Amino acid sequence: MTQPAVLFDFSGTLFRLEEDASWMAELTDADGAPFDIEEQAEIMRRMTAPSGQVVQLPAEFQHAWDNRDLDPELHRKVYVEVLHRSGVPLPQAERLHSRLIDPDSWTPYPDTAGVLRELHGAGVRVGVISNIAFDIRPAFTRIGADQHVDEFLLSYHEGVIKPDPKLFLRACERLGVAPADALMIGDSAEADGGAAEVGCPVVLVDPLPTAQRPAALREAVGHLLG
Repeated sequence: MTQPAVLFDFSGTLFRLEEDASWMAELTDADGAPFDIEEQAEIMRRMTAPSGQVVQLPAEFQHAWDNRDLDPELHRKVYVEVLHRSGVPLPQAERLHSRLIDPDSWTPYPDTAGVLRELHGAGVRVGVISNIAFDIRPAFTRIGADQHVDEFLLSYHEGVIKPDPKLFLRACERLGVAPADALMIGDSAEADGGAAEVGCPVVLVDPLPTAQRPAALREAVGHLLG
C-alpha cells in the first residue's frame, strides 16, 4: 500500500490573517476619518484574497501584481499601491503591509497544530504549498508544528505559482508520492483546485475566521488518521 501525503495551502487553510483592533484603530482615510467596520473588513479581504485582482492598476503596477508572489519587492510595491487605491494613506499602507508579511501576525486555525502532529505521527508525509512572498515557516515554529512538515514549497523560492501544475508535481516528487496519493487541501478553487489537473484529490475548506472553523482540517484528513 502506497503511503499517502497531504499538501496544505497556508492562507485561509492552515492560518488566517485576522483583523486586529489595534491595526484598525489607527486606520484613517486621507481626511483623517476612521474606517468603519465594513471598510475595515474590505481592506482585510483585499490584503488576503487568494486569487482575482482586487483593484484596477496602471501598467507599471500590473506586472507587479501578476508576479507579486514571486518577488518580495514586487509584493510590497503592489500591495502598498492596492491599499493606497483603497483609500489608505501611504504611511499606513506601508505599516499594514509590514504586518501582512510578519509570520507572527497570522493566527492558526484551532485544529492546525494537532492535525499536522497527528499526520506526522501516522507516517503521512506533509507538504505546505503556498503562493507567498515571505517566509511563513516561523509561524509554524511558533506553534511547534514546523517539525511536522516535511516540505515547504513557497512560490517566491520555487519561481512558480499555483495553479501551475509544476508546483504540485514538484511537491509530490519531493514527498516521494504519486499525485493520486497526495491530497491537496486549500481554500481556493482557482489556485488550489489546480492540483486536480495532475491527479491529486482536492478538498476545499472555507477561509472563515478561525473561531468559526474549529475542525475543518480534521474532517478533511480524518480518513487518514483512522
